[in-house]
Amino acid sequence: MATKIRRRSRLRQKEAAEVLHRLQDDFGMTVPPEGVPLDEAEAGTRRVLLRGDEAIALFVEEALAPTVRGLLAFPATKRAVTVDMGAVRFIYNGADVMAPGIVDADPAIRAGDIVWVCDEKNRRPLSVGRAILDGPTMAREEKGKAVETIHHVGDEIWRLGEEEA
Repeated sequence: MATKIRRRSRLRQKEAAEVLHRLQDDFGMTVPPEGVPLDEAEAGTRRVLLRGDEAIALFVEEALAPTVRGLLAFPATKRAVTVDMGAVRFIYNGADVMAPGIVDADPAIRAGDIVWVCDEKNRRPLSVGRAILDGPTMAREEKGKAVETIHHVGDEIWRLGEEEA
């Protein structure tokens, strides 16, 4: 069954500015504040930030995580984890990111941070997750899990945009 958006409420201008500022500070995403109102809503078990009908971010505990669609619309410059092309199909299917598949990671990443994962060839976002290791460690580690996936291409949050259309 398709995930539906429920309990949608408009953010006040000050709240919207704070949320956009967090995306800018944490991920280097520039989301224009004018033109399109921001709403907070529930989508299944998740709380999402909607810009128009597009889910651009997720609320994960106290953190704010961009969605893959949000990253495609407003490219991030910080907290990227880059994986080799061999890892792409696993991540695309929702797998956690294993250290051997990582070719590069933002050195500013700390364990516990929300990060986004992209492929090395196209630099396209594939998933968003929580770092288990810090950036320099995940880039050099040869075994183990490095990022726990929270949201990925093709999951219920990704499909929200398709159902509205």
